[in-house]
Amino acid sequence: MDLVEVNPMAKPPVCKIMDYGKFKYEEKKRASEAKKKQVVVHLKEIKLRPKTEEHDYEFKVRNVRRFLEEGNKAKVTIMFRGREITHKELGSAILDDVTKDLKDVAVVEQVPRMEGRQMFMIIAPNPKVAARAREMARQQAAAAEKSDKPEGGKKPEAAGSGKPEGQVAAQAPAPAPAAAALVQSEGAK
Repeated sequence: MDLVEVNPMAKPPVCKIMDYGKFKYEEKKRASEAKKKQVVVHLKEIKLRPKTEEHDYEFKVRNVRRFLEEGNKAKVTIMFRGREITHKELGSAILDDVTKDLKDVAVVEQVPRMEGRQMFMIIAPNPKVAARAREMARQQAAAAEKSDKPEGGKKPEAAGSGKPEGQVAAQAPAPAPAAAALVQSEGAK
């Protein structure tokens, strides 16, 4: 047993007599459980041009909607090439259209701004959509955890091995003599 200082900030400091190795192991386990349950939010990006046609625009907006419904943020970038930079209002109009098309699932996190030859904005899922995405992620994690555990808590045996644990199965048989002769004759040529 060890004397472990549990809370050094308390007056007087709190100490416990315990097995320090076991304490560290349990702390590590709790931290990994918390890490499993957290949802990671990614920033997905789509790029458009001022001359992007209607079908391509709709396709990309559909992808942004999917990203938002998965709980991720999206960065919409308008790239200007050559003299297109003189018509920044076209880029602003496209970003406004994206905002209008996604108003039911998204909120604008960062308003459109210029950076070099690119104009971009960042949108995030609105709170209802984000909560739904977190719930789906939890269900998927629970289903994956359930499928990883074998039934009955036993280790699965190798199919058809029939050998007790600790014994190694026989190795694969050597190649047939005819195949070996063929390989040798190919090497002689």
